[in-house]
Amino acid sequence: MPVALSYPGVYIEELPSGVRTITGVATSITGFVGRARRGPVDDDEKSPVRLFSFADYERIFGGLWADSPMSFAVYHYFLNGGSDALVVRVHDSAAAGTGSVPLIGGGNATFTAANPGAWATRLRVRVDNDIDPAVLAVNPVDTLFNLRVKDLGSGVTESHLNVSITLGAPRFVGEVLKRASKLLRGPAATLTSRPTPSTATVAPDPFDDATATAISTSATDGNPVDATQVSDPGLRATKQGIFAFEKADLFNLLVVPPFSASADVDKPTWDGAIAYAKERRAMVLVDPPFNSAGWLDAASVTAAGAITAVAARSENAALFFPRIRIANPLAENRPEPFAPCGAVAGVIARTDASRGVWKSAAGIDATLVGVLALDVALTDPENGTINPLGVNCLRNFPNTGPIVWGSRTLKGADSLASEWKYLAVRRMALFLEESLYRGTQWVVFEPNDEPLWAQIRLNLGAFMQNLFRQGAFQGKSPREAYFVKCDSETTTQTDIDSGIVNIVVGFAPLKPAEFVVIKLQQIAGDIAT
Repeated sequence: MPVALSYPGVYIEELPSGVRTITGVATSITGFVGRARRGPVDDDEKSPVRLFSFADYERIFGGLWADSPMSFAVYHYFLNGGSDALVVRVHDSAAAGTGSVPLIGGGNATFTAANPGAWATRLRVRVDNDIDPAVLAVNPVDTLFNLRVKDLGSGVTESHLNVSITLGAPRFVGEVLKRASKLLRGPAATLTSRPTPSTATVAPDPFDDATATAISTSATDGNPVDATQVSDPGLRATKQGIFAFEKADLFNLLVVPPFSASADVDKPTWDGAIAYAKERRAMVLVDPPFNSAGWLDAASVTAAGAITAVAARSENAALFFPRIRIANPLAENRPEPFAPCGAVAGVIARTDASRGVWKSAAGIDATLVGVLALDVALTDPENGTINPLGVNCLRNFPNTGPIVWGSRTLKGADSLASEWKYLAVRRMALFLEESLYRGTQWVVFEPNDEPLWAQIRLNLGAFMQNLFRQGAFQGKSPREAYFVKCDSETTTQTDIDSGIVNIVVGFAPLKPAEFVVIKLQQIAGDIAT
């Protein structure tokens, strides 16, 4: 009742409809974790970084780098139709470059690069005391200065004006750089005096001459990363490595490119990534081994224990074989072998956008853009021995070129008889789980009785009906395709007393037509008309 009824007349009250729309979550946000030339590292509050194009990756992480398989995986992802990525940069023994700027009264102010890497050797800093008179009117003249910094490698320049040497001041230089600079970090304590102004210069670029202060001359890119930086369980407490995705709201696919050009991802890392992805309702795209125990042909794939030696059997992982050959822009565009994870993730994202998460990202439409050849040219009989083991083949057909020709999970071996045999079925279930989980948060603390149950059936039923109309389920009618049950049968009085409401949702998944059988029969004799 909106107001107390005090006078004779008509009162208007708006009643809620009870409709709470459930929106389906994204299905192909892809997380990448690996080494990069530059950019926020995994323990930075800005990591993971969300990207929408490879141009974003070039701007933030420095683009393609021969020592970074992740950079190529991201490149292949966007090349093949990916549009939404989360990137976590990890590093090993690479400290941020540090440089000192002299102070007027003696001593030095220490500045460091915003993140580790040899890129910091190209940072240059200039200081001046040309302060805005309006600012001087309300601030002591001897506490303010202007700081300008340039990255000679990328050409990016930043100007931080009217910054203060005093900790706690509104524009203390350390806080201003922390909030606004992508290149530099400043001192954490009050400086004893202002930095000495840089000498005037007549050079075309004042940052190129000797009067500009170099932040570092010895910063390095560190060593190739390994499981210690990527998947060690101890990283979870600090949200580093793959656990940096704890800071992300949602991701659907997890890609862990090779540690380096000569080091595959090891089994403990794959198993750790798969376990974490299962917690987050995501899928891991597993790459075939290439170096120490490489899969060089179909026989090595089908050898006893070959698959479980790579990664544990899981419904939240899919393995693709073989590697792909793509032109390397850093090597005069010569074709070189790369892990297929990035390209396959792009194909999955492209298929989701055009057909839906329920469509298997395989077949003649699942072309691998930019792929010139495959590392192993599989024949039909070889494909026939690998596919029943739960390994997805990449094939090269005359009229289509390289394509994805398999869509099973690592639980998809015929001998396992798993209900999660197919990748599309598993991803559809994860999509429903995440969407319904987020779409039913309003139910918590509502009165647990029939009016609530009716609302739940209405809202979840509307969501499932919308998917049915898009062709997401088997069945000619909604009754055959799905059901939503929430009533006194699913939620007993004991459940009510315990604060529990039980909702049962069932769906009939679409399964791919892996094997198409065409039967031909010769007709003998005359046919009556």
